[in-house]
Amino acid sequence: YVDDAVDLVEEMPANVVSRILLQADPQTRRMINEILQYPEDSAGSVMTTEFVELRATMTAAQAIAHIRAVGLDKETINNCYVTNADRTLAGVVSLRTLVLEKDPSRPIADRMDTNVVSVTTATDREETSQLFEKYGFLAIPVVDNEKRLVGIVTVDDALTILQDEVNEDIAKMNAMA
Repeated sequence: YVDDAVDLVEEMPANVVSRILLQADPQTRRMINEILQYPEDSAGSVMTTEFVELRATMTAAQAIAHIRAVGLDKETINNCYVTNADRTLAGVVSLRTLVLEKDPSRPIADRMDTNVVSVTTATDREETSQLFEKYGFLAIPVVDNEKRLVGIVTVDDALTILQDEVNEDIAKMNAMA
């Protein structure tokens, strides 16, 4: 996944990174470069751009067909994000909701949750990871300044962030002692 590739690339010397990026396909290279542009301590730097995006006008059956078509390449399909034509975040719908829908011709606009907790690309990554603890989410959407969906932060990345912060705090305490 792209976010894991970014983590790996950030640890390598610049000459190795440039060689790796030259070998990557154009879409992957574009996604890696997009994530690398965000500050290191921001939600944008730890997000992945591999998520399922749906439209509110899709029926449950169309949404499931879309997930089947694109889901294999996505980091998670548990929550699917509903966006408007301009990619602004309109809501979220769970795969469970779609699968258990009794009327598959019903638009997902009727079933999606429009009260979505999200963060911006500039939100501090530690603050973002604390939202996982507070709400028990598996993923949190990341939006830009115009509220357009640009990525998601997954729970595995949040756990890594919290672990890094704890290790940093322990190192500071040891230094003081």
